Amino acid sequence: MDPDAVAKAFVEHYYTTFDANRAGLANLYQEGSMLTFEGQKIQGSQNIVAKLTSLPFQQCKHNITTVDCQPSGAGGMLVFVSGTLQLAGEQHALKFSQDMKENRL
Repeated sequence: MDPDAVAKAFVEHYYTTFDANRAGLANLYQEGSMLTFEGQKIQGSQNIVAKLTSLPFQQCKHNITTVDCQPSGAGGMLVFVSGTLQLAGEQHALKFSQDMKENRL
């Protein structure tokens, strides 16, 4: 299976779910997963989803510009994503980037 295609499919699924139903991301995280958000380290699926669902906006749309990936061993990969985030009611989109380590894709 092509790693780039797998990464792009995962990223599309992740951000489509984030934009429509952030609570639906729970099954993509494990108890050992960690999210670092603006310097705050959050561990575990429930805690990560609690953080994401508590963000101060309800509607958003991610527009992905780049998806770069590389193998990370044991069947996983590192994925770097960049793009823009459009919040409802805001004129200008915000730029974002995110690194993810996917296990056994």
